[in-house]
Amino acid sequence: MRAWVADAARSGAIEPVELPVPVPDADEVLVRVLVCGVCRTDLHVRDGDLPPHRERVVPGHEAVGEVVAIGAGVTVPRVGTRVGIPWLRRTCGVCRYCARGQENLCPSSVYTGWDAHGGYAQYATVPATYAYELPGGYSDEQLAPMLCAGIIGYRALRRADLPPGGRLGIYGFGASAHITAQLAIGEGAVVHVLTRSPAAQALALELGAASAGDAHARPPEPLDAAILFAPVGDLVPVALEALDSGGTLSIAGIHLTDIPPLHYERHLFRERSVRSVTANTRQDGRDFFAAAAGHRLRATVIPYDFNDADTALDDLAADRITGAAVLRLPA
Repeated sequence: MRAWVADAARSGAIEPVELPVPVPDADEVLVRVLVCGVCRTDLHVRDGDLPPHRERVVPGHEAVGEVVAIGAGVTVPRVGTRVGIPWLRRTCGVCRYCARGQENLCPSSVYTGWDAHGGYAQYATVPATYAYELPGGYSDEQLAPMLCAGIIGYRALRRADLPPGGRLGIYGFGASAHITAQLAIGEGAVVHVLTRSPAAQALALELGAASAGDAHARPPEPLDAAILFAPVGDLVPVALEALDSGGTLSIAGIHLTDIPPLHYERHLFRERSVRSVTANTRQDGRDFFAAAAGHRLRATVIPYDFNDADTALDDLAADRITGAAVLRLPA
């Protein structure tokens, strides 16, 4: 099969290769990949921001495809089912975190496109209990970014403790943010988007944001909660200063540049708080897709041919993508 690999020795580049079609283990399914979203985490893997977990790994953890074979121990999903392959690939199931419903914190967790080969390939495997059966009413291309951008955004929104009808600030407006904003607006929030891209600001207003301005600007009103999607530590004090008393800043990225020193009175006093987001649980994914089925979210998708995966990552790095990039795999 055709695939792309990230080589730690060649940071900043991915390489097209041919690999054997993988064989699913007893608890896995084999998926013929139809499309795969291009996530900023793939960029961090390519560029070495995330330390390599597997040599020459195939990136990609937003893959949508059709089950074409199942392992000996699998009963569902069945052959022919459309499924999604997400970031969270496997957890131990027995540690104290897994036992209390926080499998995203499992110290033995492994991830698609980092620890195991992912969706920048014509075929990929996934443990059956970690694959998502996807809702109808969406195209493959629309569903792909929801498998990470949507699910992580959903968890970040819940971690932000936004009160009903509250005022939410969103810093950065890429794949995850533009899906999360729609979900928050659908739930009754007033959303203010802060991003440096004029195209992203225009998209935010089109999707129903109350305002859209520069990332370092003050929102037009104090915020009850904020989510930082941009991997820019300099924005942490900016977002904290925009919070009203009791507000929470949720930081959604797996990678963040250094945070400048914080001033207690300006940034944290009056019970303002900061929370990180670490991966997601499978229940987050189920809850998100249930919400997606009800809210009719619109994923703004920029399609790329599979041959242009390296270009898609370059465009993402240069902030030339408004919405989400998606690779279309060859038949």
